[in-house]
Amino acid sequence: MNHIVDCKEIEDYVKNITVQAHENAEVTVQNNSSLEMIGKGVHGAVFKVNDDICVKVYGEEDVCAREYYALNLGQETSLFPKVFCTGPKYIAMEMIYGIDLREYLQSQPLTKALSEKLIYLLTTYKEIGLERIDHHKRHIFVQDDGNLKVLDVGTTVWRNRVYPYPRKLLNSLGIEYREMFLEHVGEMAPLLHEEWQKYIEMEKYATALHEKYFAQEDMKYKKLKKEEKVLQTGENEWNSKIEDLVRKVHKEQWIKALTARGMDIEYVKASAKELEKEYIYGDKKKEKDKKETSLVNSGRNKKEASLVNSGDNQKPRVFTSSSKKDGKRNRVVM
Repeated sequence: MNHIVDCKEIEDYVKNITVQAHENAEVTVQNNSSLEMIGKGVHGAVFKVNDDICVKVYGEEDVCAREYYALNLGQETSLFPKVFCTGPKYIAMEMIYGIDLREYLQSQPLTKALSEKLIYLLTTYKEIGLERIDHHKRHIFVQDDGNLKVLDVGTTVWRNRVYPYPRKLLNSLGIEYREMFLEHVGEMAPLLHEEWQKYIEMEKYATALHEKYFAQEDMKYKKLKKEEKVLQTGENEWNSKIEDLVRKVHKEQWIKALTARGMDIEYVKASAKELEKEYIYGDKKKEKDKKETSLVNSGRNKKEASLVNSGDNQKPRVFTSSSKKDGKRNRVVM
């Protein structure tokens, strides 16, 4: 590989490229440079510098920063592309060839050797400090020599909660290859397989809890909290992940429920916190607010009637933003 990279030249190329990000849609690109665009996605567009180097230009700076951070963690491994230059919205890196795992498995079997490489990939993720020890098969590339490379690793870092097992990888493999991969893991790494199975069962239980309690009109949120404690068995190697697992399942389920009612998915995501509260407490809060409003109006009407009946004998009271009480002045701070 040619490691001589002119970062100033790449920066000049990028100055003539505009990438605009859109919510849940591919970026739009205006390319006034001489570089060939070889692909684009939700976060950015990739341009070929030469046979060994490409530059990815991002629509948003924070997405670029997150991707660079994750790539930098893996620079000492054989899995990640080498990074040469970076800027606020671009990363120049090694060109990755090969075939993605999704396409590869359409014509090739999932062998034990490949499963071993996938286990090594996940192990490497954990060793270098990534937060999500998982990756979708479409971002894993099989090289000519059988080794693996990964792309689009930004989603593995800066996350509040993650599933404690490679859920995305397993689900992306499909039912047949998922079971085959788990079988291979059971043979080659039985303790790891046992731990994953625990989490898979916990997710099933968490989903059942959601269906049992959140489907009820008279649901009490604290009840799920109590059940959540039941899941925490006290085993040090995995009990700390149970709360995250329950919350992840809960979030997915209530979003599905709201969209099933006809709500726009983008509105649901944008108003997640407010809608979650409304979904949890439902009509109870509305009824409570209605009762409180009724009581306030009732009290106001009684007070007004009393003032009318008191006639002109009562002196008017003057209210100010401060008053004296026990020799001390209380101030109203706006």
